[in-house]
Amino acid sequence: MIRLAIRVQREQAELVLAELLELAPSGVEEAEVAPDLVEYAVYGAPGELPELPDLKAAAGGALVEISTSELPDDWSERWKHFHRPVLVERPVDGGGEVPALHIRPPWEAPSDRAGVCEIVIDPAQAFGTGAHATTRLCLELLLELAVQSTNQGAAERGPLLDVGTGSGVLAIAAAKLGYAPVRALDNEIESVEAARENALVNGVDLEVGHFDLRRDQLLWEEPPDSGVMIANLLRPLLLDLARKLPGRPRDLIASGLLAHEVEEIVDAFGARWGLRERARRSGGEWAATWLSVCG
Repeated sequence: MIRLAIRVQREQAELVLAELLELAPSGVEEAEVAPDLVEYAVYGAPGELPELPDLKAAAGGALVEISTSELPDDWSERWKHFHRPVLVERPVDGGGEVPALHIRPPWEAPSDRAGVCEIVIDPAQAFGTGAHATTRLCLELLLELAVQSTNQGAAERGPLLDVGTGSGVLAIAAAKLGYAPVRALDNEIESVEAARENALVNGVDLEVGHFDLRRDQLLWEEPPDSGVMIANLLRPLLLDLARKLPGRPRDLIASGLLAHEVEEIVDAFGARWGLRERARRSGGEWAATWLSVCG
């Protein structure tokens, strides 16, 4: 097993990460190695790793160093130290029936807190363990949406579609919060398999399928202005989604965005579908937005 690491300047790190995720959609490891340096790393056999010219192009002027190293036999145990549980608190303004979410790898113990929903995700399989800001921001907005549904006295949460599901963590969280049916789509076969396996581990029913946004026709089977869609995708794919949606969901949670990209996405879905921003969350350089029919 090879570890391929790239060090970049801190002030441009989030921009570089957005580019790296296109080269390594299963995710990258992140570590701060100095106040002004961030290291991103990917693991795999030599033929599975991104090409060096592609990495250099993705990093651009932020590049400091690229290095490769062969991992020792106990690398799988050492690697576990990089993946820690994530607790996403529920909103404080109501929704007593809505739990907090505790996302953890299978080797970590469950939370000992009351009112917490456990989600177990194997980080070795696909991108999206709850640790990255884009995933956490989506989960925060999903909890806020669930609280709204509870406060409005809705008997059922309704259907939900997760586009770009990765490990399935967002779809699994939605199913545990009471959304049904839940569909999860991804263009990576490994992610489709991982989402199915993680759904089984978590005891939830997901309809998981392979889908390429740039090639396939997305099927939105719900009645107009109903259902929820989550799309944790990079900016170009979210713009494609705004153009190609066959119908308007009641609510849309979009992330995978740098903070300065949000307005463009809000405008795109507003102009095409009349959706209006209801809430926005940010973490570091990343941001997520909740758009709604009601605005």
